[in-house]
Amino acid sequence: MRTSNHLIGLLNFLTFLLSIPILGGGIWLSGRANNTDCLRFLQWPLIVIGVSIMVVSLAGFAGACYRNTFLMYLYLWAMFFIIAALVGFIIFAYVGSGRPVLNRAYPEYRLQDYSGWLEERVASDSYWGKISSCIRDSKVCRKMGRSFNGIPESADMFYLRKLSPIQSGCCKPPTECGYVYVNETFWNPGGGLVGTNPDCVKWNNDQEQLCYGCDSCKAGVLASLKKSWRKVSVINIIILIILVIAYVVAIGAFRNNKRMDNDEPYGETRMEKAHPSRIHF
Repeated sequence: MRTSNHLIGLLNFLTFLLSIPILGGGIWLSGRANNTDCLRFLQWPLIVIGVSIMVVSLAGFAGACYRNTFLMYLYLWAMFFIIAALVGFIIFAYVGSGRPVLNRAYPEYRLQDYSGWLEERVASDSYWGKISSCIRDSKVCRKMGRSFNGIPESADMFYLRKLSPIQSGCCKPPTECGYVYVNETFWNPGGGLVGTNPDCVKWNNDQEQLCYGCDSCKAGVLASLKKSWRKVSVINIIILIILVIAYVVAIGAFRNNKRMDNDEPYGETRMEKAHPSRIHF
């Protein structure tokens, strides 16, 4: 009867230790998010998950070791939401990617390929104004310029480059729009725009505008965030497995604690159901 309490205490102590690298990873990513402040605030979900696992693990450890039914009750509910958040985090980190483009080494990104809280947060005017301004100030597009022996990079050479998600989404127009390459951040309209993508009319050769208002730029930010989250997702998968095991064991420990609080001998209820009394009042 005490085995489940001891096991849940041990598992929660282990998850407490493992929550430290999650919290550290979130702080690390927040501190170096693209070397700017652009995505720093978007790393907070990872930090919140790490702190939550740490606090809940301590509650589960105390509830199991001291046989506190109330703490175990809170622990079960909190752990349910943490497991759901981790599952969503892992799915976001691994599902979906950029769309391949014919005769291009770099993929392109669509905002409709993303959904959920982060997509709404990035796409909202209040947050996007801060993010786009930060990307512009970081001069990430201006730094794309290359030359070889004083000769600017040709279109064929540019098409073979491995662009980052933000470079692909914010610093050039979508390929389907039919713009003609002049240099990395200057594109002329072709023989008429061929794409129906709304970003086609948002592109501007003004170096202060480019495609900072495009949905492809917002998608590039989400793809960049996903790439950074993936770096710590292996630890999250390990913790998720441990948390699921701990949650199952915690249910048994919670039932045992309730049985002991009610002074109910183990197996009494089961025996009464197996051999019910014939006399009922």
